[in-house]
Amino acid sequence: MREGLRLRIPGVRTIFAPVRGLGRRRLAFLAYVTGGHTIIHWYQQIFAVVLPSISQGLGLSEVQVGYLQSARQLTAGTMNLPVGILADSFATRQAAILGSALVFMGVGYYALGAASGLAGALLGSALVGLGTAIWHPPAMGGLSARFPERRATVLAIHGIGATLGDTLTPVAIGALLVAFAWQDVLRAQMLPAVVAALLVWRGLAGHFRAMEAPPSGRALARDVRAIVLDPVFMAMSFAQGLMTMARQVILTFLPLYIQIGLGRDAFELGIYVALLHGMGTVSQPVLGVLSDRLGRKAVLVPAYLALGGLYLLLGEVAPGWPLAALVLAIGLFFYTLTNVTSAAVLDAAGTRVQASAMGLTSVLSQVIVLPAPVLAGWLVERRGYGSAFVLSAAFMVLGTLVMLPLRLYRGTGWTPRPPD
Repeated sequence: MREGLRLRIPGVRTIFAPVRGLGRRRLAFLAYVTGGHTIIHWYQQIFAVVLPSISQGLGLSEVQVGYLQSARQLTAGTMNLPVGILADSFATRQAAILGSALVFMGVGYYALGAASGLAGALLGSALVGLGTAIWHPPAMGGLSARFPERRATVLAIHGIGATLGDTLTPVAIGALLVAFAWQDVLRAQMLPAVVAALLVWRGLAGHFRAMEAPPSGRALARDVRAIVLDPVFMAMSFAQGLMTMARQVILTFLPLYIQIGLGRDAFELGIYVALLHGMGTVSQPVLGVLSDRLGRKAVLVPAYLALGGLYLLLGEVAPGWPLAALVLAIGLFFYTLTNVTSAAVLDAAGTRVQASAMGLTSVLSQVIVLPAPVLAGWLVERRGYGSAFVLSAAFMVLGTLVMLPLRLYRGTGWTPRPPD
C-alpha cells in the first residue's frame, strides 16, 4: 500500500522535470526575458509605494487617487492589442519594442516627479501604464510561442523575475522616500531606465533575427478574428479582468490603508508591499507546473476562491505580525494567478498570434478594470478602507463563477516528456 502510494504521488524531481531539456538557446531566451521582467517590475512597483506620497503631496482625494490608477490601466489596457499586433507583424524588431517599454516608464516617472497637480500626475501615470503595455504582449507571446507544451511553466518563471522586482522595489523605494523627497526619487528613475533599455535591446536582438516570416496582414486579421469568436478565450479574458479588478483595488488602497489609515511610514509600507509579492517566488513555479500537469481549472478555481477569502480579512486583522502573515498568504496567489490565467487564455490562440492574443486579452480584461479603482475610492470615502477589500473579494468570486462551466486545458498528467 505504501509502495503504491509512493508511485502515484509525484515527487519534486517529477514536478520540475519540465524545466529540464529546454535547450540551451531557449533557456538563454527565457533568462533574458525574465531578467528584463525583473527591471520592468522595479518600475511597476514604484507606483504602489509612492502613491500615498503623491496623494498627500498633491492634495488628492481618494477618488482622484483612483483616477491615477485608472489612467495607468487605460494605457496598459488599450495599448496592449496594437502593441501585440505590432510585435507579431515586426517579429524581428521585438527586442527594440521590449527595450522601449523601459524608456516610457522612465519618462512616466519623471513626469510624475515634475507634476504640480492632478493633470501632470495623470500624464505620468498613463506613460507608466504604456510601458507595461509595451512589454507584456511581445514578452509573454514570445515565451508562449517557443514553449507551447510548457506554457504555464515558462510564464511562471517569467513571473519569478517580476516577483523579484516586486519584492526588492518596495523596500528600496520605501527607504529612499524616508530619506529623500518623493519628487527627487521619481525623477531619478529616468537615467537607469534608459541604460536598462539598451541592455535589454542588445541582449535580446539576436534571438529575434532568425524568426520565421510573420503572417500577412490578412492572415493575421483572420487569426485574430478567430480568437475573438472563441467563447473560451473571451470568457477567460473576462475572468482575468475580474481578477485584475481585485488586484488593482488592492494595489491602490492597501498602501493607503497602511500608511494613512494605520499611520505607518513609507519604509514600513514598503515591507508590507514586499511581503505581498515575495511568496510568489515559491508559488509561481509550483502552480505553473501543476497547471501544466493537472489542468488549468484544477489550479485556478480553488486559488481564486482562497484569494477572495483572504481579501475579506484585510480590514479585520491587527497591524504588525497578524497583518504581515495575512499579506504573506495573499502573496502565494497575488501574482501567480496572473500567469496561470494568461496560460489558459493563450491555450486558445494559434502560435502565430500569441502576442496579438496577449494584447487582445489585456485590452478586454484591463478595460474592464478602469472603473474599479474609482468605484473603490467612492466606497472608501463613504464606508472606509474595509469596503475596498470586500469589493476585491466579490470580484474573485465572480471570476470563479465565470470559469466553472468552461472546458479548459486538462493537463498532461505525470507522464514525463522527452527532452526537446
